[in-house]
Amino acid sequence: MNAAARLRAAIAAAVILAIGMGFGRFAFTAIYPHMVEEGVLSLRDGSLAASANYAGYLLGAILSMRVRAHGAHRLCLWSVAGTALCLGVLALTMPVWLIVTVRGVAGVFSALAMVAASLWLLVQRGHGRGAPLLYAGVGAGIAVSAELLVLASRLGWHSAGMWLLLAGVTALAGLAAAPAIAASGQATLAAPAQAAASSILAPVAPWPLVLIYGLAGFGYIVTATYLPVLVGAALPGLNSAHVWAVFGLGAAPSCFLWHRLHERLGTRQALRLNLLLQALGVALPVLAPTAAGYLLSAILVGGTFVGTVTIAMPAAQRAAVKAGTNMMAIMTVVYGIGQIIGPVLAGSLYAQSHSFNSALLAAAGALLLAMIVSLRL
Repeated sequence: MNAAARLRAAIAAAVILAIGMGFGRFAFTAIYPHMVEEGVLSLRDGSLAASANYAGYLLGAILSMRVRAHGAHRLCLWSVAGTALCLGVLALTMPVWLIVTVRGVAGVFSALAMVAASLWLLVQRGHGRGAPLLYAGVGAGIAVSAELLVLASRLGWHSAGMWLLLAGVTALAGLAAAPAIAASGQATLAAPAQAAASSILAPVAPWPLVLIYGLAGFGYIVTATYLPVLVGAALPGLNSAHVWAVFGLGAAPSCFLWHRLHERLGTRQALRLNLLLQALGVALPVLAPTAAGYLLSAILVGGTFVGTVTIAMPAAQRAAVKAGTNMMAIMTVVYGIGQIIGPVLAGSLYAQSHSFNSALLAAAGALLLAMIVSLRL
C-alpha cells in the first residue's frame, strides 16, 4: 500500500470514529444543557441517558468480541447507518424512557465503530502507523459537532433541530468515507501476527493492560459527561459548547503526540505520563474552579483521554498475539464498564452533596491507581 493509499485509509477510518464517537456518542454532552433548559430532560434524566449510552457501549463491545478483521469493513458501514438513524430519531418528541433507550442503542453503534474501525485499519489493512490519525477522529468529531451546535444555538434552534443537523452531517460524512471502506474491504494486506511482529515496541502483559484501560474508562468519563454542565453552572456568561470544543480540539492532535511518545518511551512510561496528566486535568475543576481552570481541564483531559486509546489499543494488538483472543474487543468491554460506573457514582454523590467535586476526585484517584498498575506491564 503506497503512501497515498495509507493516508486515504487512515482518513476513512478516522471519519468512522468521528461519526460513531464524536457525533453519536459525545455530542450529547454538548446538547444535554440545552435539553435541560428546554425541559426535555432533568439533570437526573440526563444522567440516566448517559448511563444508558455507556451500557449500550458495553453491549456493543461484547457483541464485537466475535468480530474478525475480514468483516470489519461491513461493520464500519453499519455503525455509520445506525448512528445517523439514532441522531435523527432524537429530533422527535418522545418520552424520557424512549430518549434513554435511543441513547442506549447509539452506544451500541459507538462501540461497534471503535472496534470495527480499529480492526479495519490496524489489522485488515495492516496500517499500524495510522493509529494516531485514526483516533484523532474522535477529537475531531467532538470539536466539529460542538461548533455545529454553537452555530445552531446562535441561530436560535432548539435541541430537536440540533439533533437533525448532526444526523444530516453524519449521513454526508458517512457517504464520503463509504467508498474507501467498501472498496478495500476484501483486501487484507497484513496478518495480525505480522503487523504485531513488525512493531518496534515490546509486547506487554495483557491483563494489567485490561485493568488499566477499565480504570481509565472510569477516570475520564465524569469530565466527559458533565463538563458543559459544570461550566454552565460556574460561568453562566460563557457558552459551554465552546469549552467542549476545546476538549475535542485538544484530543485530535494529541493522538500524534502520544503515538510519538509511545514509540520513544515505551508503553509503560507513556501510559504513566498520560494517566498522571489526565488525573490532574480531571481534578482541576475542584482545585481551581475558575474559567482558566475549566479551560485547562478541558485541554488536559481532552489531550490525554484519546491518547490513552492511542497507546493502549496498538499495545492490545501486540498482546493479542500472545493471548490468542480479540484483545481490542475485551479492552472496549472493560472501558465500557468503567464508563457505566462513572456517571452512576457521580449522580449518587451529587444527590448527597449537590456538587460533582467528590466524583471528580474519585475519578482522578482511579487514574492514579491505573498509573500504579502500569508498573506491572
